[in-house]
Amino acid sequence: MKFSAKEDIEAPVDRLFDILSEFENFERSAIRRGIEVERLDTLGRAAVGAKWQAKVHLRGKKRNVRGELVEYDRPNSMRFQTESSGIDGLTEVDLVALSPRRTRLVISLDLRPNTLAARLFLQSLKLAKSSFDQRFKSRIGDFARFLEDQNRRRA
Repeated sequence: MKFSAKEDIEAPVDRLFDILSEFENFERSAIRRGIEVERLDTLGRAAVGAKWQAKVHLRGKKRNVRGELVEYDRPNSMRFQTESSGIDGLTEVDLVALSPRRTRLVISLDLRPNTLAARLFLQSLKLAKSSFDQRFKSRIGDFARFLEDQNRRRA
């Protein structure tokens, strides 16, 4: 099952990539939302091999999610591989410079089941895919506004 969204952001591609690469800010943001996040690598910077483990409340249960940065192509793209409760995910973040001060952000999430329970869970999501698509696009829109604010603060 795949979800994707794109947003145009008032920010140069290099600066936007740098903002997206500040993983410590995203870790702190997740912790403020009640998600337990632990960095598993010792890289200390954004690079292939960066790893995290998180504990997320989803559908009334605490679930473990492991993630790894598997591709880091500055300033064009990042790819994150995740696994949790029988579901593997690939999150792709692509940036395209539209002009010197405007960038298109494209984020896609592809979920694949590994177990029968995960297959049933994703099947139930497919029944409500249009509403999940709208929520995903809305959240990416909110994220794009956050990134624009971050860019303005740095200017």
